Order: sequence, then structure tokens, then C-alpha cells
Amino acid sequence: MADPMRIRATEKAGVTEVKVLMSHEMETGQRKDGAGKIVPAWFIQNVSFKHKDKEIFTAQFGTSISKNPLLSFRFKGAEKGDKIIVNWVDNHGDKRQDEGTVI
Repeated sequence: MADPMRIRATEKAGVTEVKVLMSHEMETGQRKDGAGKIVPAWFIQNVSFKHKDKEIFTAQFGTSISKNPLLSFRFKGAEKGDKIIVNWVDNHGDKRQDEGTVI
């Protein structure tokens, strides 16, 4: 299981900015190790964000996303103290869910 995501959600003038740092190796499947063997692909495929049980943002990643991706977006409708839930699933079936609080 990956390390917890670092989530920062800040509300200002009715707009909430969400920034998430996801801990993941994000291997492309094209790199070779020291012995010359190809390192298998291992990357986050789907990311979703929920606010008050409503999906507010989704993304599909591929092999071109760097290690430990940082994702940022803005939306309207959140208030300070609300929870933002973040989920991701990688191509090996590993899953991670974390939540942050709007400040």
C-alpha cells in the first residue's frame, strides 16, 4: 500500500482549490533495471474526488505521468470544514483512499 496522500483544500471567496500529492512509483514499463530486464508497468489509472457524496472531479492517468504526481483543480460549492475524499486505483488493482478537510 502506498503512503497517504497529502491533501490541501482551501476555500476563498466561494472557490475551493484542491491540491493532492499522491505517493506512487509510476513505472512506464519501458525502463530496464540493472540486469537489463524491463521493469513492469505500474501506474495510477483512475483518480476521483468527492465532496458531499457527489463526484466533483475524475481523471485517467497513463504511463506518461511522473512519479509522485501532483494534481490541482478548483471548484465551487464547498465550505470550510467540508470533507474532500480522494480515491485512486492503479493498473495492478491497488487502491488508496484518503480525505482532507477544507480550510
